[in-house]
Amino acid sequence: MSKRYLQRFVRKFLPRINIGGEIEPDQIFLDSSNLPNFDTYQFEGRLEKSISRRTFFFLSMLFLLVAVVFAGRMWFLQVKSGEAYALRSESNHLRHTNIFADRGIIYDRLGVKLAWNELNENGDYALRKYSDKGGFSHLLGFVKYPAKDKQGIYYEENFTPKGGVEEYYDSELRGRNGLKITETDALGNIQSESVLTGPTDGKDISLSIDERIQAKFYELIATTVAERKFLGGAGVIMDINTGEIIAVTNYPEFDLNLMTAGEDKERIEKLLSSTDNPFLNRAIGGQFTPGSIMKPFIAMGALEEKIIDPLKEINSTGSISVPNPYDPTKKTIFHDWRVNGWTDMRHAIAASSNVYFFSVGGGYDGQKGIGIDNIGKYTKIFGFGEETGIDLFGEKEGNVPSRAWKIANFKDGEWRLGDTYNSSIGQYGFLTTPIQALRAMTAIANSGRLLTPTVRLNNFAVQKKFDTLKFSPEYWKIVREGLRLSVAEGTAKGLFMPEISVAAKTGTAELGASKAQVNSWVLGYFPYETPRYAFVVLMEKGPRENQIGAISIMRGLFEYMYAYTPEYIR
Repeated sequence: MSKRYLQRFVRKFLPRINIGGEIEPDQIFLDSSNLPNFDTYQFEGRLEKSISRRTFFFLSMLFLLVAVVFAGRMWFLQVKSGEAYALRSESNHLRHTNIFADRGIIYDRLGVKLAWNELNENGDYALRKYSDKGGFSHLLGFVKYPAKDKQGIYYEENFTPKGGVEEYYDSELRGRNGLKITETDALGNIQSESVLTGPTDGKDISLSIDERIQAKFYELIATTVAERKFLGGAGVIMDINTGEIIAVTNYPEFDLNLMTAGEDKERIEKLLSSTDNPFLNRAIGGQFTPGSIMKPFIAMGALEEKIIDPLKEINSTGSISVPNPYDPTKKTIFHDWRVNGWTDMRHAIAASSNVYFFSVGGGYDGQKGIGIDNIGKYTKIFGFGEETGIDLFGEKEGNVPSRAWKIANFKDGEWRLGDTYNSSIGQYGFLTTPIQALRAMTAIANSGRLLTPTVRLNNFAVQKKFDTLKFSPEYWKIVREGLRLSVAEGTAKGLFMPEISVAAKTGTAELGASKAQVNSWVLGYFPYETPRYAFVVLMEKGPRENQIGAISIMRGLFEYMYAYTPEYIR
């Protein structure tokens, strides 16, 4: 083989070797046939290319930037905001917690508990409990407990009162919460507690209410509503010398313990949506057509205006007829509830003669009437059309009809004689609350002291607030004799009892155009000879033909009082 041929063979078939220099990558492999059987899919036997300087530079800059950001954040947290976060960290372990004050206990006048506190083994505050006897819901009201979030932090730190004495006297009953610091570990376990300020419990208060009379009053009203199909009812008894309320109750009412617990949502919603208005305090916030219970006050106005001698008799034949001023051939008839014959003022009160009061109110057959302006004047003197100032929230003022009232409420605002006639018997635009009517009656019983009612025992600040109505002593005597005659032989004869002498006036207020339903009233005082207490009963919206109503309830209560609480009637 020639030398030239050999050189050409070597260059073609043997690897090129750079003697004295670097070995090229392809010089370390035998060939490309992968004799060692590398798994090329797993990158075995592949040539790895080194990272370029450019890529290395950018990666270094990225790591440096991350390091700078972390260093800056650590400086912000530890140096700039370190103190704030230290305090926050400490508060995670030291928590300020309320020590809830107990609310004051509410007693009746004899020291019977009506609202009190019970130990709550699973909570931070005492549970509020109420008498389970009926008749106290609107008087006492209830409370809503302090509320806390899911983390157990209280966002409402006080008991929230809802109505009644609980709300009116909350500033005394609530007391003042204390404060403690609780130290916990990372798991929330209490390590220690330290009291900063102790709680101051609320002040106990005593009411003028007699729990026995209140409960019985409610029972009688509730039974009569159920049996005689009334919508509801209310009753109040008040001391005519001090204004203290001995009993004030309503039907229907609601369960105080249910409302305070707040757990039975279904029952609570049923109460809230009831058409019977169980949350309406009818005694002070219900405005009702009074009917004939207004007649004694109209009589006082007639006497003061001297339009009639109290001994003068007016003949009630069962109605009066008034010619239509636009068509004399047509007459408007105003009915009496029965034929009463010749009747003077005392007997007109006793028999509740409509014709007599049509005549002295609006005038008829030669008898001058006092007119609507004086009807408004004298009924307002007795407190109608205004709040009494009783120490309970939710009182309404009622309404006394007038020319201005008609203009404001009717498209045809002209005042007519018939409007005066209807107003003179407590119909038309008259609206009153039971507590208003009761206060007016106390002024007749005590000869002119218009008291401010109170449910607080020995509430001297309220007891000394009264207006003196300046009527002749003779006028008081005449009207009181009429009220006693009403019990002896008139419409309130159901209250004639040998055990107690009562003076009273009934009322049957007709409702709606059909007059198929009525409000049944009785209003009066006792004992007649030496008055001590006045009373009122309202039975709301019952059937007209019903013979059992307010009189029956008061009769039942007097019988109970004679047997179990004789100190009030003897």
